[in-house]
Amino acid sequence: MPGVKGLRGPFSCLNNARYGISWGAVGAAQACFDSAKEYSLSRIQFTHPIASYQLVQNKLAWMLREITKAQLLAYHLGQKKDAGTWIPEHISLAKMNNVDIALEIAREARDIHGANGILDEYCIMRHMANLESVKTYEGTHDIHNLILGRHITGIQSFTREL
Repeated sequence: MPGVKGLRGPFSCLNNARYGISWGAVGAAQACFDSAKEYSLSRIQFTHPIASYQLVQNKLAWMLREITKAQLLAYHLGQKKDAGTWIPEHISLAKMNNVDIALEIAREARDIHGANGILDEYCIMRHMANLESVKTYEGTHDIHNLILGRHITGIQSFTREL
């Protein structure tokens, strides 16, 4: 970026990468949900598809609810980005939330798949491994919590002099 001085350029790249991660996590969560739904409809246990059991339906309903909220968060952030009104704290919140919820969805999907959830035949473990790495890069959850804490309180807690 011509004319950019200091850390503005690298932080701009970081913010855009974090925004992309917030959407990528939603995609991984959706893939895990789709796999769990399909599997639960086709896996017969005691003469019924496991999708007919309350615990499985509860997990699927929870996954859909969380995916929808993550989509709305990323979409809202995209609107702020387009309007030029987003701030780093918005980006931290979306990246952290969406990766966190996608990991939980992957774990629930693996649970619905039972022992099959770890097989290459299904996408669950691939997404889970990717999400575990994404949770760390582009800022760990701890760092994003510190960014949000500073925004909420106005006090920067991570640069104290000893």
